Amino acid sequence: MVIELPEKVKYVIDTLMDAGYEAYAVGGCIRDSILGRKPEDWDITTSANPMQVKELFRRTIDTGIQHGTVTVMLEKEGFEVTTYRIDGEYEDGRHPKEVVFTSNLIEDLKRRDFTINAMAYNEKDGLVDAFCGIEDLEKKVIRCVGNPEERFGEDALRMMRAVRFAAQLGFSIEKNTKRAIVELAGNLSKVSAERIQVELVKLLVSNHPEEFMTAYETGLTKVFLPEFDAMIKTPQNNKHHCYNVGEHTIETVKNSPQDKILRLTMLLHDVAKPVCKSVDEQGIYHFYGHPAKGAEMAKDILRRLKFDNDTIRKVTALIKHHDDMPSLEPVAIRRAIHKTGLEQYPALFAVKRADTMGKNLYKRDEKLAYIAEYQRMYEEILEKGQCLTLKDLAVTGKDLLAAGVKPGKEVGNILDQMLSHVLEYPEDNQKEILMKRIKN
Repeated sequence: MVIELPEKVKYVIDTLMDAGYEAYAVGGCIRDSILGRKPEDWDITTSANPMQVKELFRRTIDTGIQHGTVTVMLEKEGFEVTTYRIDGEYEDGRHPKEVVFTSNLIEDLKRRDFTINAMAYNEKDGLVDAFCGIEDLEKKVIRCVGNPEERFGEDALRMMRAVRFAAQLGFSIEKNTKRAIVELAGNLSKVSAERIQVELVKLLVSNHPEEFMTAYETGLTKVFLPEFDAMIKTPQNNKHHCYNVGEHTIETVKNSPQDKILRLTMLLHDVAKPVCKSVDEQGIYHFYGHPAKGAEMAKDILRRLKFDNDTIRKVTALIKHHDDMPSLEPVAIRRAIHKTGLEQYPALFAVKRADTMGKNLYKRDEKLAYIAEYQRMYEEILEKGQCLTLKDLAVTGKDLLAAGVKPGKEVGNILDQMLSHVLEYPEDNQKEILMKRIKN
C-alpha cells in the first residue's frame, strides 16, 4: 500500500532516517489517508529521543517534551514528533505515572487506543499494521488495541473517543470494546469537562450524531449529561409526537445543519420537558414553560461542560425562543424579531425546521409552510431596512436631550415608546416625524 505523504512530512521523516533513526507517520493521519479523507494533521513517531530530534531541526518547540513530544516548525507549519514510548502505570485513569522511551515501534503502537489508529507508515518500509487496523477499517469497526479494559483503564476519555469515531466514520463499536465501556463508564468522571466537551462537539457535528445513543446505552451520558437519561425516560403522549423526548431530540439533531451551535441547541432544546411535564384529564401530556426553563438548564449544563460564554449565550437564546409562533403579520413578525433578538436569526428557522422534522407527520407540511413564510417575511423586513432595534431608530438620546428632555429614565422610556411605535408603523422611522410626536 502506498500513502502519499506531504512534502514537509517526508522531509521530517527523511531527516530523521538519514541521521540513523527510525521515523514514521503514525495514527489518525494514516487512518484518514487509507479512507480517502484529508488528515487534519500529521504526527510522526521516531526512535530518536527529544534532544536528538531538537539537534536535527533548526526550529523546534517543546510542546510535551516530558512525554517525548517535540514540535518541528517548518516555515509556519508545525509537526509533532514523538519518541517511541511505553506508558507506565496510570494512577488516575487519565495520565501515566511515568513515560519510558523505547527503540521498538511495535511497543509504541501497542499503547495506542484503537487498531485503526495504531498504524505507521514511511516510504521505505511501507505500512506497519501489527494489530489488524486495515482489517478493522474494512469491517468498519472500532476495536481497542489489545485488552479494552486496560486501554480504557489507562485513559477513560477513550470511551468517548470510541463513540466519537463511530459517529465520524459511520463505524460500529466491536462487542468486547463496547462491553468494556459499559463496565467502566463511571470512570469518565475522572476526565476533565474540557476534554469531554471536545469529544462531545466532534460527535454532534459528525455525519452520524445518532451515535449519541451509544453514549446513552453504554452509560456514558449518565456521567456527563444525566439530563439526557431523564429525557429518554419521558414519553410524549400527544398528537404531535411519536418519540419520547430523548428519541425526538436525536431526530432533531440529525435534521439540523452540521454546526456546533445548532446541534448543541437541538441536543438541549427540550431538556426541561421532564421537569415541566403535566397530564390533562384526557391523559394528554403537556410541557408548559419548557423553553424558558430549558434555557436556564442548558446554561447550567454548558457551564458545567466548560463551554465559552458566546456559545452559551447563542444556544440558550435559541432554546428560549424555539417554540415561539408569532402570527404571520408584518407587525407581529417585527415585534418577534425585536423580542427574540436579531442575532438569533436565521439560525432560529433551522432550529424550528429540525424540531418539526423530529415529530410525527401530523400537520408537518403545514408547520413547514408556516416556518417558510415566517422566514420570507423576516427577509423582506431586512431588505426594506425596517427598524427593529434602538440602534436603528432615527432619533437618539442626544436628540432628546437637545430637545429639552431631562436626563435620566425619561430618555430611555421615550426611546422605548418610539421603537414600539416604529415597530408598528415602520414608515414613521424618520427624525422629523418622531420628534414631532414628542412635541405633541
